[in-house]
Amino acid sequence: MPQTITQKILAKACGKRQVKPGDQIEIKLDLTMTNDVNAPLAIEAFEKSGSKSVFDADKVLFVMDHFSPAKDVDSAEQIKLSRNFAKKYDLTYFFDVGQMGIEHVLLPEKGFVKPGDCITGGDSHACTYGALGAFSTGIGSTDFAYGMATGKFKLKVPETIKVELTGKPKKWVSGKDVILYLIGKIGVKGALDQAIEFSGPGIRNLGIDDRFTIANMVVEAGAVNGIFPVDEVTKDYLEGKVKEKYQVFEPDKDAHYRKTIKINLGLLEPQVAFPSLPENTKPISKIKQRIRIDQVVLCSCTNARLSDLRVAASILKGKEVAKGIRFIVVPATQMIYKQAIKEGLIDVFIDAGCAVSTPTCGPCAGLYMGVLASKEVCLSTGSRNFVGRMGHTQAKIYLSSPAVAAASGVKGYISRP
Repeated sequence: MPQTITQKILAKACGKRQVKPGDQIEIKLDLTMTNDVNAPLAIEAFEKSGSKSVFDADKVLFVMDHFSPAKDVDSAEQIKLSRNFAKKYDLTYFFDVGQMGIEHVLLPEKGFVKPGDCITGGDSHACTYGALGAFSTGIGSTDFAYGMATGKFKLKVPETIKVELTGKPKKWVSGKDVILYLIGKIGVKGALDQAIEFSGPGIRNLGIDDRFTIANMVVEAGAVNGIFPVDEVTKDYLEGKVKEKYQVFEPDKDAHYRKTIKINLGLLEPQVAFPSLPENTKPISKIKQRIRIDQVVLCSCTNARLSDLRVAASILKGKEVAKGIRFIVVPATQMIYKQAIKEGLIDVFIDAGCAVSTPTCGPCAGLYMGVLASKEVCLSTGSRNFVGRMGHTQAKIYLSSPAVAAASGVKGYISRP
């Protein structure tokens, strides 16, 4: 039976020659990870199960990134619980203050992710790793506890939607615009419980960071996972990071897809998602009113990589953030932060009037660092703009690329670069 990339990876992971959509399977995990928000519930479930050890101390990762450094006593206690668990079970990798970064940027950067892997994460945006040709998906705390104990995960094989990309993006059009356009086209339930496989000649015109952003946000369309084929761009990124051999999977030519969606990248323009769903997307040219903002946040596992900082800095250089605008910049990892300092990007941000933070998911998740007050308006490079996502339920959140965010920070209202 012809198979998609996702089917082939899952078949390998459950020891079968092939699997078909709807099959209930149990796969062997190459890696499972969680963070400071979701770890406590998973730890409780793990200990209640009577488990005496984790399946592999090298393959269970904890990343303290959502409210670390601790923002209050409650968060400090949660992180302490995670630290104690990691010590008790002698976990090899526990990323804490000074070493941590936003989990879905940190793990690929550190070489934990390789093509053909099966990875689960106690965070919905674990689907990010599909950019490297891996099957990765977000799971709940109970599933994470089971994964820690057994190294396995049970799931139903998803159907696959093919997204065929052609053309070359214009200036200022990035992976964020591609995924916002796609979500706007199919809706937040348009890929519910399905896989999304990206294909087509347009892929070669997308850098690895664009692919990370696109894979990261497939969950906002309800997808189980998103996955890209492995090409030279992928291999160049993996060079020097991944030392183990890896297996590259390609779809069969006559593989069955639930449907095919075609996107010409050359026809896209910068997109903005209006409150309060990522599907409420408009091209920048269709925004006729002047939407004033109170805050801009360049952050998150979606858009806080080095290329994102470079784009924003290129627009902010020699300019100042508009009066009354709070502009917060959060480099995704310590390595990215350090390189941004070397390239003078941090100087550009500070000179423009921005605040620069240690790596954290805090602003995007509304936990700390830029929490919004009633009726405030924020433009974020994050992944979600749900009601109450970044603070008060009466605050409004718009989503955009780093280029639109930087240009808007200078103008004081949502604006094209």
